[in-house]
Amino acid sequence: MPLTSVTSGMGIEVLPDVFCLSDQIVNLCFIGDPRETNEFVMIDAGMPGSSEFIINEAEKRFGEGCRLNSIILTHGHFDHVGALPDLLYKWDVPVYAHPLEAPYLTGKSDYPPPNPEVKGLVAKMSPKFPRHSIDISSHLKLLGEDGSLPSLPDWRYIHTPGHTPGHISLYREHDQVLVVGDAFTLVEQESLYDVMTQKQEMHGPPAYFTIDWQDAWESVKKLDALAPSIAISGHGLPMANDELRTELRNLALHFDQTEIPENRK
Repeated sequence: MPLTSVTSGMGIEVLPDVFCLSDQIVNLCFIGDPRETNEFVMIDAGMPGSSEFIINEAEKRFGEGCRLNSIILTHGHFDHVGALPDLLYKWDVPVYAHPLEAPYLTGKSDYPPPNPEVKGLVAKMSPKFPRHSIDISSHLKLLGEDGSLPSLPDWRYIHTPGHTPGHISLYREHDQVLVVGDAFTLVEQESLYDVMTQKQEMHGPPAYFTIDWQDAWESVKKLDALAPSIAISGHGLPMANDELRTELRNLALHFDQTEIPENRK
């Protein structure tokens, strides 16, 4: 896709073992400390056609011959699974996702059509975005109900539906770091200008693809209750500390006034 941003290709070491990589308009994460190991876990899988870029960046960070342990998907939208088939050809690893996301990852269901009537030029472009399912049945492992992540024992997942039925966020309690996928964004994802410039601003999930707004609001409240110290979203630059807590509290309190579109489907 030609849509991109000024941060595309940028990597940010958020913590020694948490690396946020910008791939055109979306973020993915490498979890693993390169000072200690050449193995890592990937959260989400970037844009279509970006596998070579992702592999090169992994090798820059973890060294040639680095080993991917597994991939964890926050959800299955095209910009979060775009490089997945090619990455699985390179690394034959399990892919973990919530059971409610399985129909979109096993070829059984396509996502609902987007809503181009919400504000913003990106929303107007959204009917051109892929929404078809993919089939990774041979690699897919469904997460259990206890919140555990088999490849990340220090982390747990939180079911944060609304944007999609099986959307999850990931949380590590000891340092309060949160990876939210699209449960909320740190750029106004509907605005083409803001996407291109990556102007930092907290918002709800991308409006054109969000399925259930009440669930989306409840998910934001759930994440606000964690009082995270660092948040990495699927869209926008990471946010931390007092700014993060203040912005997230305001989002949780006023979500119905500021985020839910009047012309939602």
